[in-house]
Amino acid sequence: MTPESAAVGPLCADPLYRFSVPLSATRRGARLARLLAAERLREWGAESDAALLVVAELAANAVLHGRVPGRSFRLALALTGSGTLCVEVTDTRGDRMPVQGPLAAEAPGESGYGLLLVEELADRWGVRSGPVPCKTVWAELNVRPAG
Repeated sequence: MTPESAAVGPLCADPLYRFSVPLSATRRGARLARLLAAERLREWGAESDAALLVVAELAANAVLHGRVPGRSFRLALALTGSGTLCVEVTDTRGDRMPVQGPLAAEAPGESGYGLLLVEELADRWGVRSGPVPCKTVWAELNVRPAG
C-alpha cells in the first residue's frame, strides 16, 4: 500500500460502472459524498466499509484543506469488472498538496490521521495535479472478488 503520484493506473481505465457528482465544499457536502457513495456501491453490489471510510476521509480533506469559497469539489467513483473500486476527489486547491511518504507517517497532532487511514485501507492511492487550479486525490480498493 504505497502512495503514487502518477495518474490512476489501468485498473480503472475501462469501468463497468461510473459515477461523478459535484458537491458543495462544506461539511454537508462531505457527508453527502459518503451517503451517495454508499448508495452507489449498494446498487453496484460492491458494498465496502473500507471504501466508505476512504470516501469520507478524502471528502473531508477536500472540504478542510481544498476549499475555495464559492467552488465545489467533485466525487468520482468507478468500478471495474475485476472488482477494483476507483475513488477520486477533486478540489480547486492544487497549491495545497497532501503530504505523502515518510513525512506523512510522523506523529500528527490532533488531526492528520485521515491519509494514514487511507493508506491502510486502500490498495493504492496518490495525488495528481491539474488541470490548474485543481488536484485529485485518488484511491483504489479491491471491493469484491473477480467474477
